[in-house]
Amino acid sequence: MSSVLQGFTKSLAMTFVSEIGDKTFFAAAILAMRYPRRLVLAGCLSALIVMTILSATLGWAAPNLISRKWTHHITTLLFFGFGLWSLWDGFKQGGGGSEELAEVEAELDADLKATGKTTKDSSKGEDESKKQKRPFLTQFFSPIFLKAFSINFFGEWGDKSQLATIGLAADENPLGVVLGGVVAQFLCTTAAVIGGKSLASQISERIVALSGGMLFIIFGIQSYLTSIEA
Repeated sequence: MSSVLQGFTKSLAMTFVSEIGDKTFFAAAILAMRYPRRLVLAGCLSALIVMTILSATLGWAAPNLISRKWTHHITTLLFFGFGLWSLWDGFKQGGGGSEELAEVEAELDADLKATGKTTKDSSKGEDESKKQKRPFLTQFFSPIFLKAFSINFFGEWGDKSQLATIGLAADENPLGVVLGGVVAQFLCTTAAVIGGKSLASQISERIVALSGGMLFIIFGIQSYLTSIEA
């Protein structure tokens, strides 16, 4: 089995280039400007850590369902596929991240308007019995924490970075993959929350996409060479 350090290094690099400038990165930056940063950071990080652990667990279980040889081949194809996909996105995109930032901000504004309207309507004539019937989770967690958690969790579900984490955990040490992913998520999310919209608008989506694409291609080549040597 591959070393923890190798899994950590690959996961750290892959997750960092996948998440920096991602929709969840922009969402964290925007939410941090509107709500207490500590709650936004806690909610975003919790969601991303849970997603990383779930993805690595799925990758770890894959070789138990199909042969390790086939999981290795599938992982190699995933790396090449995601690499070409990222390079294609990079060539299509402009230099800045303002377009996707504006798109994410518009989606959040629409969501907040809908939520605010629902809250306003439900608050009319609210009595103690209705207060006791509030959603179960809000009795233990802040609504802001839950909003940040849900936006990031469902934003990552089925995303390229999640699928890549599954493939990487199937081919590398799962513990190393989790640790590398968690560290990268912490760095990216903390930067988004502290830097806010001003930092997010300065990120070049083209450079990020091209860098990520080249990294995936390198991982794909390395995985292919490993299968030949084996």
